[in-house]
Amino acid sequence: MIPILYEGNETQFNTNGLGRLADAITCEVTEERNATYELVLTYPITGIHYNELQENRIILAQPFDGGLTQPFIIYKISRPLNGIVTVNAEHISYRLTGITVMPFEASTAQAALAGIDSYSATSNPFNFTTDKTTTGSFKVKVPTSARALLCGQSGSVLDVFGSGDYEFNRFDVNLRVNRGTDNGVTLRYAKNLTDLKSVIDTTNVYTGISPFWTNGEGTTVTLPEKVIMSGHQSEFPFQIIK
Repeated sequence: MIPILYEGNETQFNTNGLGRLADAITCEVTEERNATYELVLTYPITGIHYNELQENRIILAQPFDGGLTQPFIIYKISRPLNGIVTVNAEHISYRLTGITVMPFEASTAQAALAGIDSYSATSNPFNFTTDKTTTGSFKVKVPTSARALLCGQSGSVLDVFGSGDYEFNRFDVNLRVNRGTDNGVTLRYAKNLTDLKSVIDTTNVYTGISPFWTNGEGTTVTLPEKVIMSGHQSEFPFQIIK
């Protein structure tokens, strides 16, 4: 399919948005198990939609043959090199990084995922499901990024309830006991960064913070309002809370 460009606040993806990126030279999606899920697109400066390629906008692309199209948020755009720019975008599920979850406890994987939704300090557009039935002691002791609670750190859902495979399908997050089958094939990839000076990068931008204090022994203090906005949040298509 031809990738489609959308504004950053799009949620339905049932129109042609800002336009189809028919002039794209390449468009590649890489997904690692419970890790990286990104898109890299190269586009000529002579392309009809070149000036509309901006950080925080969304590129809708098909990650694999027969798969449902997925939205990817632009976070980095290189300066032109030989008339071509490289656009880096991460799956819409990365917005979970900017959603802060307040302290709570759960004893099952299903309850833990439900709590990530219900204890979010700001609006959470994601839906969580799982077929895991294992039990354990899941505790969020301090305000924590929703994505960090899924996997990749001590005390996360995968750490407490055992191994599994996350499937990120637009705004749906499904934790499966086993997402696929082992065919004996290993996929690896590498990225080479050749220019640091001429890059637009919004990966460290936040629209608000969730302050807290903890003594490290089970006592945590948060503010009544939970989140303090920067005052510039209206300039962004979605909120990113640290």
